Amino acid sequence: MEFHEKLKELRQQRGLTQEELAKALYVSRTAISKWESGRGYPNIDSIKAIAKFFSISLDELLSSREVLEIAEADEKQKEKYICDLVFGLLDLSAGLLFFLPFFAERAGDLISSASLLSLDGVQRYLKISYLIFVILTVAVGILTLTLQNCQASAWVKSKVKISLILSTAGVFLFIISRQPYAAVFVFALLIIKALLLIKRK
Repeated sequence: MEFHEKLKELRQQRGLTQEELAKALYVSRTAISKWESGRGYPNIDSIKAIAKFFSISLDELLSSREVLEIAEADEKQKEKYICDLVFGLLDLSAGLLFFLPFFAERAGDLISSASLLSLDGVQRYLKISYLIFVILTVAVGILTLTLQNCQASAWVKSKVKISLILSTAGVFLFIISRQPYAAVFVFALLIIKALLLIKRK
């Protein structure tokens, strides 16, 4: 008997509705419905909670194949969580451009370094472009960190692409406008993201 069939049978033997079981396990009714219909498995912690609630062993609840599938799914979920965490923190670190002297500005015959907030020796449209890049990148970082549990398919599919596109655009923006230190900084962030994606595959 498959896990979803066992779960449904155990629930019905106890005379519980899906909602009552969900409350007992501190999960949503949708999660119980999904598990019982075979459209997904709970994570390891939920499996343990189910076994404890029904006073049965994990071996009685799951076949060895299902244990393997759940372990693999759990591992992928952890990798995704770490990837999101690193991407979010890298995007947030673009905010350092506001405060660290990565920008060159000309004052007469002298070239000095300045942070983005104190940068005055560049054309206005360039400073606005830099500000837009940093603000958008930091915003994506904040969203990535705060929406880690969001399952909306549009966000799940696009968050990594948005982050990579922004970083690539930033590198080109700083190279074209002759800001080598800022370009190297953003390029380093982009390389770390690329290596993380390669490692995930």
